[in-house]
Order: sequence, then C-alpha cells, then structure tokens
Amino acid sequence: MVVKARFVRAAGQGGRAAAHLRYVQRDGTSRDGERGQLYAASEDRADGDAFLARGQDDRHQFRFIVAPEDGVALDDLTGFTRDLMAEVEKDLGTRLDWVAVNHFNTGHPHVHVVVSGRDERGEELVINGDYIAHGVRERASELVTLELGPVSELERQQKLTVELDQDRFTRIDRALIEEVREGLLDLRHAPTDRRDIADRASRLGRLKKLGRMGLATEQAPGIWSLSNRLEPTLRQLGERGDIIATMQRALRVEGEDRDPASFRIHDGVPSSSIIGRLLGKHLPDELGDSVALIVDGIDGRLHHVAGFDPAHLEEVAIGAIIEVGPREAGPRPADRTIAASVEGGIYRPSRHLEQARFERHGPGADPEGFVEAHVRRLEALRRAGIVERIDADHWRIPQDFESRAAADDAARSRQATIRTLSTLDLEAQISADGATWLDRRLIGRNTSDLVPSGFGQVVDRAMEHRRERLIAQGDALRRSDGQIAYRRNLLATLETREVARVGSELAFERPVSFRASVDGETVQGTFRRTVSLASGRYALVENAREFTLVPWRPVIDDRLGREVMGIVQGTSISWQLGKTRGLGI
Repeated sequence: MVVKARFVRAAGQGGRAAAHLRYVQRDGTSRDGERGQLYAASEDRADGDAFLARGQDDRHQFRFIVAPEDGVALDDLTGFTRDLMAEVEKDLGTRLDWVAVNHFNTGHPHVHVVVSGRDERGEELVINGDYIAHGVRERASELVTLELGPVSELERQQKLTVELDQDRFTRIDRALIEEVREGLLDLRHAPTDRRDIADRASRLGRLKKLGRMGLATEQAPGIWSLSNRLEPTLRQLGERGDIIATMQRALRVEGEDRDPASFRIHDGVPSSSIIGRLLGKHLPDELGDSVALIVDGIDGRLHHVAGFDPAHLEEVAIGAIIEVGPREAGPRPADRTIAASVEGGIYRPSRHLEQARFERHGPGADPEGFVEAHVRRLEALRRAGIVERIDADHWRIPQDFESRAAADDAARSRQATIRTLSTLDLEAQISADGATWLDRRLIGRNTSDLVPSGFGQVVDRAMEHRRERLIAQGDALRRSDGQIAYRRNLLATLETREVARVGSELAFERPVSFRASVDGETVQGTFRRTVSLASGRYALVENAREFTLVPWRPVIDDRLGREVMGIVQGTSISWQLGKTRGLGI
C-alpha cells in the first residue's frame, strides 16, 4: 500500500487549488482513457467549482494519493475510497469536505483525494502528522485485506522478488535502513523460520544490487554499511524512471516508440530554446501544482521540462508548436530608455516627460502614462537595492544600471518561458490559407536546427508539402535551377488573405459589417473576443458601424468587453491603453 500526502498552505490563493483539480481530472486518466471524473462521499459527479468556493479562504488543504498494491484487482476503487474516507472521519471525529478522482493511466491504479482545510464545525482542520504518515496507510491496508483477503506468503515473496532489482526506493530498502545499528547492518545470523530465511535472502539479494550501485558496502562477511545517499539517490532514480515512462506513454498516444537515449530530462530551465510539438502536460509531483511539459523537438529529441505555473499553460493546447527556453537575457527596453535619460547619474521623471511629450505624437499618445511606467520600474529596482530614490523627481542611477537590472531579472526568473508558435498541427498548416509557422521556416531558410530524425524529420516532410502547396496556388515558383522563389511579402499576403476570408465569414453572425484595417489607421471600439487563425491570434474590435480583426497581444486580455484603441503598424498594432499602462515596457 502506497499513500502519499501533502499539506498545502493557502491553496485557494493564486488559482493553485483550481489548477490542481483541473490537472487531476485531465484527459486520459480514467479507465476508458477519457477525462477523469471528480466524485465525493455521496456524489458520483462532484462539483469542483463548488468545492473550491467552499475552501477559497481556508488556510490550508490536504492532498493524498492512495495506491493499493493490488489496485488492479479492486473492482470498485470509488467504493474503496469512500470506505477509506469514512474510516478517516471516524478516527478524526469529524465529517470531512473532500473530493477524489481515480487514475488508471499507469500500471498501478490510484486515487487522488483533496480534503478541505476545515472540519464540519467550520474550524481549522488539524490532522496529526503521525496519522498522516501512518494512520491513513493502515486504514487503507485493512480495507484492501477485507476485500481481497490476506496476502499469502507466496504472494508476499513474489512482490519482494520484484523489488530486488528495481532502481527506486523499495520496502526492502526501508527495512534495511531501519535495521542498521551503530552504522552497520548485521546479517550473519542465519534464521531457522522459513519466512525469516526468505526475508534474509531478499535482503542479501537487494544488498548485492545496492553494492553494484555504490550504495552499500560489505565490510565483512554478512556485515554491511549503507551509504547516506541511499534513499535520496534511489528516490531520484525512481522519479527519473517515472518521467521516462510518462514520456514513452505520450509517444505511444502518437503511435510512436523511440529509444530513451533520445530523451532529454531538463532539471531546470533549458540552456537554449527548444522548438517542437507539445505532446503532453503532467504533474511530476501529483500532489503539487507545478506542471511539466513533454516536447517533441525538431532537434530529434524528446524533452521533459518542469516547473511551469499551470495558469500560464491554460491556452497552450496539446499538439501546438511551441518554443520553450530561458528568459531573454539583457536589459529591458524600459531600462535602456531610463539609462538614455540619465544626466550626471540622475534620472528626472519631469525631464523625461518633457522629452516624451515632444517625441510622442499621434492619436492616443500618452506620455504621462509612458513615464509613469518607467517610474514603477524604478520602484521595483529600488526594492532590489539597484537604484536610489532621492525625491519624487530625482533618482540616483548607477553606471552599471542596465547590467545590474538584467542580472536581477535573471535571478528572479526560475521558470522557462513558453511561446506558442502555431496552434495548428502540421497537417492543418500544410493546407492553411494564412501565414503559418511552416511558411516562416521556409522563407527563413535557416534549417540548421532541424535534425532528420523524430519530429525534425516529420517537419522536414511537412515543409516540402507546404512548399508544393504554395507553388500550386501561385505564391511560389520553382526555377529552372531547382531553387524556390517565394512571392514578395509572402507572409503579409497570406495573413491579409486569411483575415479577409475569416472576417467575411464572421460578418454573417454579427450585426455590423467587416472592414479590414489598413497600415497607419487608428482602430477604436469594443474588444469583443479573440479569434485563432493560422496566422496567429486576433482581436475582434467592434464599433457601432463595423468590426475589424487586428493582432491580439496579452496586454489587452483584461480589456475584454471594454473599449480599446490602437494604431495599425503593418501586420502588427500598437495598443494605446492610457495611463494605466506604459507603452515602452
């Protein structure tokens, strides 16, 4: 019986509890491969939103994973969980507010249980640490024994035999550690009881395996010492094995199987960017909140990158083409602007405002908001001890300001960045009428990062099919020497063509007509919705007479349903959001 538990403080804050529930209910975890179903003590379909609302202000939350050793043989894992939680409630003397979901996506069926941090009286729920560590496991073992009967001696020995050669922390390892006395493990005594003889043989067999791994040493015949790295090393190896198994399952969903030698498990932020197809998202620690990605790279490797905030991955779909990498090094544009405005080691917002008023002309220009944004940046750097505020209009800026600000940003950045390059899979990109990721690679002509194996080989074939498609529709030409000449301004042409088609289609369902925006035009209206195209994500902006589609940017996300204004600049747009935001940040 395996029971893991975690005490999570302030889980309701920052959407962490909601993200955890979404991920334990993700697709592919149920017995039939569908989305996991949340249930409770008396509900087969529990309302996760209602559970989260009840626990929003709780100081903490409890999370458990219960994995019966013979979970495959349990006919009703849901019934088992309800019986277990009823026993826990008896032990604690209170009703509990809990939800659970069963997982069958590994070789060992298990259940995730999330318990609210308050008891039935609304008071803070306190569970003794020893009960969390041992009591829940004992109750679960008792229930399994009642349902399946006691484990026979033959079954027990068979399970121990399986553990002898495993590269993970096992029950035998735990027993060995508990038997150490004064730094040594003495197995010289030969027992006479049949069960003890079998257990001694299991221990000796495991010690030989640990000895080959450098984690145990036979000091004298029958006397062993164990490395103090034994448990952490074996746990780390077990986690790595679980990650490799998860990566292999993600490949099998695509009908593929590859040598694990091509797998790359990143312990932190990748040192260079990874471009590829998103094959999966999962919780490396299924009791936690941090999400890991499995990316099929164009470099021929399958990558595992952990440490992502679930909130940043909500709209990143499986199958999308993404880029994962370190945060961009170097000073921010705002830092460069501040440095350029320094005179005699002093930055003065009033002088900067005069300059901004002189330089920033045109509709929607907001020099006050522009300068205010830079002052907010300085406030953040002041807290980091990089700049000094003399008074409201005088800031002391060091000579190495830009490098120190960039170093501070890098130190604070512990997560990799993720950028969606295309929401469409390769097949859809081949036939799309918009400007696709494949088109950008074709005209870029830099294919040095494309390895002719794995997903890199798939991308190479897709680029060839897309090239032929462009030739067939008159957007490219094959010369007599075999070289391909692409239409001038190909990306802008394809993007304009797609926007016009989609706009015309959307006009049938809207009360006003569609009009394409033009370069230099000021677009103003209500931000109604976003529209995903092959060319990227667009914002639908509507006024009383017409609507248009313009490039979406994250900066307008919180303006949905509100008035927005921006200046079209080719195939991009400069959003003008007033004094609440700076334009150079």
